[in-house]
Amino acid sequence: MSDDFGRTLITLVDDDGQESELEYVDTMDYNGSTYAALLPVDMDENDPDYGYVILRVIPGDDGIDMFEDIESEEELEDVFEHFSVFLFEDEE
Repeated sequence: MSDDFGRTLITLVDDDGQESELEYVDTMDYNGSTYAALLPVDMDENDPDYGYVILRVIPGDDGIDMFEDIESEEELEDVFEHFSVFLFEDEE
């Protein structure tokens, strides 16, 4: 779904049924997996917890992708580092 600003917004539902609206930023293939970078829509940019949410993309059999948390702190840090280079390489 796109909003008035042309952003692609998705709603994720966690295991507890809580919904979160996120702005899709980009995807990246890395080490045999696909990862998505998302930004929370309903969070103030000055909130100390504000920042990219990075999730692993799991292709669904029905063509609808699913997202899952990255459990390993080491994997998350590695993917975040590569995403940072991937997203911001043109700014240097």
